[in-house]
Amino acid sequence: MIKSKTKNPRILIVTPETTYLPEGMGNLANAMVAKAGGLADVSAALISALFKQGADVHVAMPHYRAMFDNQLDPLLRKQHIMIREQMPEDRIHLAEDRAFFYMNHVYSSYGWENLRMSLAFQREVMNNIVPRVKPDLIHCNDWMTALVPAMSREMKIPCLFTVHNIHTVKTTLAQIEDRGIDAAYFWDHLYYEQMADEYEDARDTNAVDFLTSGIFAAHFVNTVSPTFLTEIVDGYHDFVAPHVRRELSNKYHAACATGILNAPDPSYHPASDPALHRQYDEKTHVSAKKENKQFLQKKLGLLQDAKAPLFFWPSRMDTIQKGCPLMAEILYHTIDTFWKDHLQVVFVANGGFRQHFVDIVDFHGIKDRVAVCEFNENLSRLAFAASDFIIMPSLFEPCGLPQMIAPIYGSLPVARDTGGIHDTVAHLDIRQNTGNGFLFETYDSGGLFWAINQAMAFYKKPSAVREKQIKRIMIQAAQRFNHNVTAKHYIDLYEKMLDRPLIHE
Repeated sequence: MIKSKTKNPRILIVTPETTYLPEGMGNLANAMVAKAGGLADVSAALISALFKQGADVHVAMPHYRAMFDNQLDPLLRKQHIMIREQMPEDRIHLAEDRAFFYMNHVYSSYGWENLRMSLAFQREVMNNIVPRVKPDLIHCNDWMTALVPAMSREMKIPCLFTVHNIHTVKTTLAQIEDRGIDAAYFWDHLYYEQMADEYEDARDTNAVDFLTSGIFAAHFVNTVSPTFLTEIVDGYHDFVAPHVRRELSNKYHAACATGILNAPDPSYHPASDPALHRQYDEKTHVSAKKENKQFLQKKLGLLQDAKAPLFFWPSRMDTIQKGCPLMAEILYHTIDTFWKDHLQVVFVANGGFRQHFVDIVDFHGIKDRVAVCEFNENLSRLAFAASDFIIMPSLFEPCGLPQMIAPIYGSLPVARDTGGIHDTVAHLDIRQNTGNGFLFETYDSGGLFWAINQAMAFYKKPSAVREKQIKRIMIQAAQRFNHNVTAKHYIDLYEKMLDRPLIHE
């Protein structure tokens, strides 16, 4: 392999998603938006932080032409036509293929189409982008890039593989090669459903598992929270396939796996968030949060009372992960128990469980205490600012972002002690002046109700006590939960893998 001629080691980040790129990485950097989840945010943050600190960083992503064009004014659209001519000189490397030219979303609802896009993207990365960039280290993200680590290992290029989601697809070497990827070059670094001794025997019938292959072939692996990694290794989660657990465990016990937390988008800050009725910081949070609360109460038809404790549900309403059944079991009991306190709950989320909450509210006639709203970005941001607490009774949590966003806005998490929540929330201890929320351990409605009681006990403390703690929590959250901190962890990991500094003075 020909090493880059630059003084600093060259990093190629391969990702199917990103939200923004820093100015200077290409004429169209800030117009390129392809986002489906937290992967986009952390990719953008890492790229930005590396670039701003002087690292020789490049990014490879699919050319989502339709999505990119929708972001552009006529002048930029004209420039976009010329992007292929600009790519060799830029740090943004767009993989070209009709498979994703006309996509309106990063992922399709059809599994076969996602597989086709993944193979097209990885073909371009392997055949064109890697030879052109000549990276010293490759950083791949999730199953859509999971064949690249096998090629990277064969080329003896250090490779980091980040597992954002425990999701995979499977297909044969024959189909991979049919899409233009020379899998015969690195076939023995892939993970198969059955034992594969010979290439010819494996080619047509022995399916390749993408996610497990990425874990197996990469030189180093990370999940998006330290605790979620150890939970997988220790067998806490039945939904993690045995072979995924086994390969992660192998990496973990070989000291080649770690957990690095994602961080909220930097726009989540109450001092500058345009979605708020009144912006604020840690010094002005008391009066501002009351104004935001009353504004939200009026907007949603709730009982208008600035002193009413307001709980906010910020997560999607799925039937398994986010703990919706626990909340449904105790929703009316919670409202009834704290009726005289005017306790209120606001849901701003979509998902299959949403109708259950609507039915509970309608049956008990508590629309002035509980609002069930479909997801809206601005309404969600306003709810963070208006609420006193957020509710996250997750069964499992690979990382989670709401429990990091909420303390920045002065809203304290009421959450189950699992995964990324364990790494970001500590039970509040007023005497020790520590903690930032209220945790329960056992996944049942009794544990959730206990934690809500703990939150209410804090809410009834003298105002001076509450104000002091919330001010401390807001300051600490802003310092801790940001992309610079996340990027620093990745930079340290890159340097460990390369055994040399990423940036030379």
